[in-house]
Amino acid sequence: MISPSDREGLVAFARDSIARGSKSFAMASKLFDRQTRERAWLLYAWCRAADDITDGQDMGYGMRAVADPHGQLALIRSKTEDALAGRPTSLPAFDALGLVVAETGIPFRYPRDLTDGFALDAIGFAPRTEQELYRYCYHVAGAVGCMMAIVMGVPPDDEATLDRACDLGIAFQLANIARDITEDAAAGRCYLPRDWLNQLDIPREEISEPQHRPRLALLAAHLADRASRYEASARYGAAALPFRSAWAVLAAAGIYGGIAREVKRRGAAAWDKRVSTSKGEKLGFAILAAIQAKKRASYPDPGRAGLWDRATLRSADR
Repeated sequence: MISPSDREGLVAFARDSIARGSKSFAMASKLFDRQTRERAWLLYAWCRAADDITDGQDMGYGMRAVADPHGQLALIRSKTEDALAGRPTSLPAFDALGLVVAETGIPFRYPRDLTDGFALDAIGFAPRTEQELYRYCYHVAGAVGCMMAIVMGVPPDDEATLDRACDLGIAFQLANIARDITEDAAAGRCYLPRDWLNQLDIPREEISEPQHRPRLALLAAHLADRASRYEASARYGAAALPFRSAWAVLAAAGIYGGIAREVKRRGAAAWDKRVSTSKGEKLGFAILAAIQAKKRASYPDPGRAGLWDRATLRSADR
């Protein structure tokens, strides 16, 4: 058992977690300076553990039905609140959250917003509209983008930069949704808005049927196009980051953007084999990102017009 006060032990645990759970994020994290890298690992460990508890997975693999989703959600909320309050949780991943929050000043609302995303999955959330899709993406990924930006040194009150960080999280999630449409369907989940499915006459329960693949490819292409808009917005935000943090962010943006673009390129064959990036491709994105990071101050602002805004969330909750 790792003591909550054993920073070295928690960092080692978190390093192992990201190495097992995400080769893409593990590679990108190596581009950070040591302090930022360790804090990114700590945050990842909690995100990974909470996601696995919600989905019945092991390091992001083998999604299966959870016998007591509401009980598991209650566990996540309870342990998260203990961590935010600085109390020992008996779970290293949650103690890791407590440590990184204490070191960086991450506002409590962001971990709580992410747990609200786990709550949506626990109730079998399926979006009706495109705006509901983006709100879901904020809860499960955009909030993580905000926390990561603060880990990188962005002040918690720099809302403009946090908006761009949120956009990157949404871009990542849209790419994941496009890639995993049939995998999610096999687990009884669907993140394609009902409005989109109705427009193309695709019954939700038949998403994986071969006859729907050409129309499904149109929806995946739309997801990829929207992911590209959010990615472009996030890239502009990299100008506010130190060089090594910008390098890591732009490398990750390239990797996940590449996934979305490959799903679009494959068309109806996108789900014959899971889209992924090789080690060589990841290295290529890292090299390109170094060049982009050096020029980040001159990156043109694509604007955020038409993108989902966190202010919408705040207004809805009043």
